[in-house]
Order: sequence, then structure tokens, then C-alpha cells
Amino acid sequence: MTAHARKVPRVAVVYDLGSATPNDVLAAAHRLCEVLFVADFDRPGAAAHRQSMLALGEVLDVTGRDEQERVRLLREAAVDGIVTYSEYQLAGTARLAQALGLPYHSPELIPALVDKLVQRRILAEAGVQATRCAVVGDDPARALDLVGVPAVIKPRTGAGSLHTSRVDSAEEFLAVAAARPAGVEFVAEQMLEGDPSVAGEFWGDYVSVESVHTGTASRQVCVTGKFALAEPFRETGMLLPATLGEEAAAEVLALEAAAVRALGIRHGITHTEVKLTADGPRIIEVNGRLGGYVPEILRRATGINLVRTALEVALGGEPRIPAPRHRGVTYQYFLTPPAVAGTLTSVDGVAELAGLPGVRNVETHAEPGRFVDWREGTQSHLGVVFGSAPDHDDLRKVAESITATFRPVLAPSAGAGASAGA
Repeated sequence: MTAHARKVPRVAVVYDLGSATPNDVLAAAHRLCEVLFVADFDRPGAAAHRQSMLALGEVLDVTGRDEQERVRLLREAAVDGIVTYSEYQLAGTARLAQALGLPYHSPELIPALVDKLVQRRILAEAGVQATRCAVVGDDPARALDLVGVPAVIKPRTGAGSLHTSRVDSAEEFLAVAAARPAGVEFVAEQMLEGDPSVAGEFWGDYVSVESVHTGTASRQVCVTGKFALAEPFRETGMLLPATLGEEAAAEVLALEAAAVRALGIRHGITHTEVKLTADGPRIIEVNGRLGGYVPEILRRATGINLVRTALEVALGGEPRIPAPRHRGVTYQYFLTPPAVAGTLTSVDGVAELAGLPGVRNVETHAEPGRFVDWREGTQSHLGVVFGSAPDHDDLRKVAESITATFRPVLAPSAGAGASAGA
């Protein structure tokens, strides 16, 4: 059936590990569009959701097919839009969109979105922010000379804080550089030192900005607050609204807008992480897709569904996004394992979490026997607590109770202790 013969438009969703599950996408598409999942089942992120995609939706299996063949199949499917919710599919989706004549990030833009070194260079050249950054490569000593310490060492491309470490001395820098996994290129970046007083002593010294771009306009949806990082360098959750005052929030939004302009982003959704320093906000990174965990908390806090918004933008629409209105504080608190790599031997306190004030749901995947490695970033989380609180003071008490109640125990693997930056 051609696009003209259908009354309901069809959007191709290039699926992989990302910020929306198949269920999320199909629910968001209700009364808006048909969804065609485009899945390469050689990709672990797609393979993990194969059964749900096949059971619930229409799937275009492109496993083993080259890009030219994928374009041909999508033309035959007569899709009206294309989008991905996965960092790992941004480049491929951009090329497919260009070949199909559909709105999306241009292929030329993608390096600025996925390559941390390229993005740093563009932001510096545009006068938005100069941050020392260098490829670690085969000569980590040279990268150390260029960047100095303290620094952050992380993959040049990737998402979810995977293999991200803070280093505070030359010895730590070289040790972390030597322990890099094979086949992954890393960069070292100047450490952006946070100022805890900006968001408040208990809260994270960074935030994120969620924005929507339609080609004619950009709309900043919200500033998402964060809980403080766990040692050595791990995310522990997020909250809405953030704890920033009006002046600090305005500075964050102005910086994000300048970064978006400098990078040339004109379409889709962005998730920009911003460090709160004593010298003002500083860009951590700009991501050219919906942020992980963001859709759920924003929808629960405000009713805004950014998964649906991404589908609307893919169809060339101009989504109407109301100003967020909050009643109390909505949060997700990540159940974080100890900063070691090892086998989970026991977990205490899970049942008690559900009884804490304001807790709505507790999702866990903390089965004894599971191997856990803190270096896998958000993928190493043992679960998430979803809830709300009357205000930030009450949320602080609940967060402290969660930390005291949830007690995982790991048997460390030989030679797999905490990061050198711990």
C-alpha cells in the first residue's frame, strides 16, 4: 500500500538500545501513525527486544542487508518519516533519511553529535566553550600533556557513561589509559569541576536540557535535575523540577541554545548535559537524540511525551509542547552497585523500598549470580525506584532512605576493583 493510499502515516523507527522500548514507541504512536520497526537483529539492543517487536508491531528485518537494500525496502514500505531513539543508530538513520528524502539530522552533522573530539572542536571554534580534549590513542603521555589533570577519560563515541573514569593524577591517567578495552578509541577531556552550591549540596552538580527542533524553530522543554554522582563517576538518577534558581537556569538554557546553534542542529530532539561550575555552566556533551530515562520521568511529571514528539517531528510536524507544570517533585533513583566488577551474591532491602513514602514502583534486575561491572555505566544499574515527593526536602529524605535500605553485595573478580579515579 502506498503512502497516498493510507490514511494513517507510517514512521520507520530504526531500533537499537536506546531511550524507548517497542512498547513505549507503540503507545506513543497511538492515533498518530503506524510504526515500522527497522531492526538489525545482529545488534544486541535489537535482539533483546525481538520478541516484543514481532508480537506487537510491524518489523522490517534488515539483518545482513546492506544500506542500499535497506533503502530499497523502506521505499517499498512507503514510510512518511524516520527516527531512531538510539545513539548507536544516529549515523545510519541519517543516511537512510537522506536517501529517502525525509527530514532528520543530515549525515554531515552526525560527527558533531557522536564524536566527542569533533564536538569539542566545533564548540571551541564557535566561541561557545573551549575545553581541552585529546585522543588517548597509542601515546597516552601526549594526551596527558595536552589535557592535564584532573581529567575524564571516556570512549570517543558512545552513551550511558560507558567506561567513563575521572583521573586526578598523572599516574591514574596512565593507569586508566592502559586498562582501556581493546578496539575502542578513547578521549581525555579537561575535568569540568562542579560547584555543589549551584544546585544544592545534596544534588548533582550537573543537569540536562531536553529540546525539540523542527527546522523552523527550537523549543527548550525543560531542565532536568540530577542526583549527585556516585563514586567513581556514575549517574544515580534524575528529578523534575531541578533545584536551580531562575538565574542559574537561564544561564544553562542560554548556553544550550548557543551550543545547538554552533553545531548546526535543525531537526529532532536533543539531550544536552551541562556541568554547573563556579564560573558558570559548561557543556558536558550534546546528544542528537532523546536522553535515556528522560521520557518516563517527563511524562509522569508533566504529561509531555517526548517519544510521541519525536514521531511528530519525523512526520514534519510542529508539535505543541505546553510549558511544564509541576505538582511536587518527580524522580527516578538508580539502584547503583558497588564500584567493583564482580558477581552479585546477595541483595537486601528490595521489598522495603516499595514501602518508602511516595514510591510508585521499583524495577529491579538484581538477581544473585549476575555479573556486574560498574564500568558499563547506566547498563550496570541494578534497578530503578520511581516516585514523587511533596518537595525537594522530602525527596532528599527518601533518597537517603533508599541508599540505606538497598544493600547489594558483590564478590569482586580478580583484578577488577574500583576505578583508579575512585
